[in-house]
Amino acid sequence: MTTNTSFGDAAAMWNQRYEGDELLFGEAPNDYLAAQAARLPRAGRALCVADGEGRNSAWLAQQGLRVDAFDIAERGVAKARALARRRGVSVNFAVADTDALAWPESLYDLVAAIFVQFADPAMRERLFANMVRALKPGGLLVLQGYTTRQLQYRSGGPQRADHLYTEELLRGAFAGLEIVELRSYDAELREGTQHAGMAALIGLVARKR
Repeated sequence: MTTNTSFGDAAAMWNQRYEGDELLFGEAPNDYLAAQAARLPRAGRALCVADGEGRNSAWLAQQGLRVDAFDIAERGVAKARALARRRGVSVNFAVADTDALAWPESLYDLVAAIFVQFADPAMRERLFANMVRALKPGGLLVLQGYTTRQLQYRSGGPQRADHLYTEELLRGAFAGLEIVELRSYDAELREGTQHAGMAALIGLVARKR
């Protein structure tokens, strides 16, 4: 996560939330990410953005990718390392702020950004640009988030419209990529205790030209 948001001291907030032994969002990967398995590269490097307790990075490592992952919450990263050990996989974890991270250029075959909706519009613009920058030509971006209709539900996500997504917003943000899939849909979330219930979701798969 990141400190430069309307959520105040995000590191402190997320470290507090991750204090217990329970994995707040469960051990299984995000359903939308897992559904893209056939599209994912069979080898190469992947980056999991703000991956919390590590459920998505551990799963990607199980698919044979070399995975880097980061989160601002030290406690979350500690739990992610423990999950990777239990799964018998190696993930390169870092405690990092999205704005302070030294984003590489054209390094990754895959960037996964799952529910990274801590960012206000200005930070989101920087974050999305850095995600695209980090992709190799031909690299794949997989993004899952909540749409603005999520405000009707209580199943997770920020209760702020400016932190939520629309198809128009994502098409504009990733106009330089080839959009492979972009769809809005409602589905029942079963991701631990924090993402539970009917939700207004959006999924994007895009390829860097």
